[in-house]
Amino acid sequence: QLQASGGGSVQAGGSLRLSCAASGHSFSSYKMGWFRQGPGKKREFVAAINLSGGRTYYADSVKGRFTISRDNAKNTAYLQMDSLKPEDTAVYYCAAASETNLYATNYDYWGQGTLVTVSS
Repeated sequence: QLQASGGGSVQAGGSLRLSCAASGHSFSSYKMGWFRQGPGKKREFVAAINLSGGRTYYADSVKGRFTISRDNAKNTAYLQMDSLKPEDTAVYYCAAASETNLYATNYDYWGQGTLVTVSS
């Protein structure tokens, strides 16, 4: 089970850090990812991190502004979001995948989503 938190309202240029807490004992066996769905838009990939945390992959729209990380000892993944823009407004979802290919977008488990609102 995945529990996302940390969403909220922020002005453009601000920062937020999302957390994704996983229950169970096999967190380190899953690739973790973040996705988002903006108003009237389809869900889109944001970032992914491999099992050890040593490799990451980002959508072009967030590269250089967002940082994905994980703490396997705490069964938690994070998404640090800096220089936020109004177009980053969306519900953000964390997900876990047994597929270890960092670029694959098929995920097995999904969190409930946390809303991020960026005002101009």
